[in-house]
Amino acid sequence: MFWTGLSPDEAREALVKKDKSMRDKRMSLKEAIAKFVKPGANVAFGGFVDIRQPIASVHELIRHGFKDLTLSWHSAGMGPDVLAAAMLTHPDHCNIKRVELAYWAHEGYGLSPVCRVMAERSLIEFEDWSNYNMSARFKAGALGVPFMPCRGPMAGNINDTSRTKIIDCPFTGRKIALVPASHPNVALLHVQAADKYGNCVIRGSEGTDPEIAMASEHTIITCEQIVSHELMTSHPNDIVIPFAAVDAVVQVPFGAYPGGCRRHYYFSQKYIHEFTGMVAPIIKGGSVDQLKAWYDEYVFGVNSFEEYLAKLPSAELLKAQLAERENYEAFA
Repeated sequence: MFWTGLSPDEAREALVKKDKSMRDKRMSLKEAIAKFVKPGANVAFGGFVDIRQPIASVHELIRHGFKDLTLSWHSAGMGPDVLAAAMLTHPDHCNIKRVELAYWAHEGYGLSPVCRVMAERSLIEFEDWSNYNMSARFKAGALGVPFMPCRGPMAGNINDTSRTKIIDCPFTGRKIALVPASHPNVALLHVQAADKYGNCVIRGSEGTDPEIAMASEHTIITCEQIVSHELMTSHPNDIVIPFAAVDAVVQVPFGAYPGGCRRHYYFSQKYIHEFTGMVAPIIKGGSVDQLKAWYDEYVFGVNSFEEYLAKLPSAELLKAQLAERENYEAFA
């Protein structure tokens, strides 16, 4: 058995030593990425598909550079797309070794051409799970247990492509599958609101962000807004990620764009298609020049995510806000 990220014993030791005091954790995204993401780290993505993907953190991580990362998520789209495609344009600066996942695509916007390039060229090692399996792995990590029993892997071939263990249940005598806990070194999460200590509110689907935060050695939160601690604690039942699990808080409005963030902005089909359209020709051996030009202008050509947003037409950002407002008002 091998562990990516921390082993359960290492995770327990790290949790005991972790500073869990209520302190001001506000810092720049540049500071947070440099402090917590190290070569060879297991980095977890929060959100679900293109909802609350940590895009601002991904941009900063690319500028910082990374080597031999393992990425962990259940369902994601633009987050891993933007991070992994940097391997094609700047291979000496960006390298992912392995991904542990259930789904890498964009649902209504199509399959991920980045995933296809990575798989067909064997650029990344894949460990395949179901969404429930990955959620169970993060849940085990959050609970501090080394595994979670599941029935799902026994119905297909996931146990042939992963570290699933099949045992005889000591209580029923029936076969049961065990999936290993996931303890990432760093979690990259984007939420609607946080206070300066790291208490977080998520609107809409939580995915497994609370479990990912509790399972990870370090958690970097980007948020649409930082609110006062008094306002945050006036509705304590809304806090889904507690301050003790968080190491850095960064206010980044539109930090999940061109993905969506419930109550703030809707997906941008235009920019999701624009990005995947630059990658699709590479599948058939096309040039990476157009994609490289995009990174050189929008990631390496700026110093922050705010500068990236400033390059986009304000009408597109307003359009995303209005689209989400219409959806929210219709279904609230």
